[in-house]
Amino acid sequence: MALNGNHSELPQVLVLLPPGCFTLLESNYSHKFKFLKAWDSPLPQDQFLATHAGSVQALLSSANGPTITANILQMLPSLKVIVTTSVGIDHLDLAECRSRGVAIASTPKIFTEDVADMAVGLLLDVMRKISAGDRYVRDGLWATRGDYALGSKIGGKRVGIVGLGNIGLEVAKRLEAFGCNILYNSRTEKPFVSYPFYSDICELAANSDALVICCALTAETHHLINKKVLLALGRDGVIVNIGRGAIIDEKEMVRCLVIGEIGGAGLDVFEDEPEVPEELFALDNVVLSPHYATYTPECFMALCELVAGNFEAFFSNKPLLSPAVDN
Repeated sequence: MALNGNHSELPQVLVLLPPGCFTLLESNYSHKFKFLKAWDSPLPQDQFLATHAGSVQALLSSANGPTITANILQMLPSLKVIVTTSVGIDHLDLAECRSRGVAIASTPKIFTEDVADMAVGLLLDVMRKISAGDRYVRDGLWATRGDYALGSKIGGKRVGIVGLGNIGLEVAKRLEAFGCNILYNSRTEKPFVSYPFYSDICELAANSDALVICCALTAETHHLINKKVLLALGRDGVIVNIGRGAIIDEKEMVRCLVIGEIGGAGLDVFEDEPEVPEELFALDNVVLSPHYATYTPECFMALCELVAGNFEAFFSNKPLLSPAVDN
């Protein structure tokens, strides 16, 4: 299929709900692809899909958009490729994709540095009470109540990283510069690093001052961080999550934070986004972020280039630039 020429002849890309980078993607690549905007149609989604079922071969997806279920895939018999704007692919029915021969492209390294920066930022914020101190000053309390509560030193802290992949390694590199001692849990031990490896997540938590969650959400990691792990982390322990909300048992985490069984949390992701447990709002030892770790202009531009490159490769019958690894 041609990648240029008359707009009506452009390759079609179905978009159920626009990802955060879509405006930039459309403005830079509308001359190469015709984006079918399901969310912008007066037709119900089922009717919209039925209208294009015979022609749509490519779908743009994101972790913040609707889950691509077996039902959606069944309504798109001509679909051949899904390009997602996320690293994780837990929002796709992988078994159904495999059975239908639908290829998947993800963005494994685009977000690495920005997400690692956010993880370190959240940890610093919680431990040094930066956001809480900011509120204290803005509320006029410094002048009336005096000095604010002390934060914790970062150097020398034992930080357990859960998932030592691309992002986890970048987090470790950054925290080493602060003088932190790195420990980790991963699916397998990494022979190329000298950090202590813990196959048991509770043991890792018990030996850590902070846990940073960097792993993917899978059936095995769903609620990996449960009550037992949180209690092992302890009353002074801090948890940071830039992975997926459901890796942590959110109800247990909230309970532990409210009654002081863990020391604090920095959270960029939640179990039922955009819903966030209201109990967290009043806690000064909790820093909240709206699943925003990847949102920088530089990241969006690189993301758009990779997404467009994957679609160009598909429509030109070339290998995808970043095929997803189904673990």
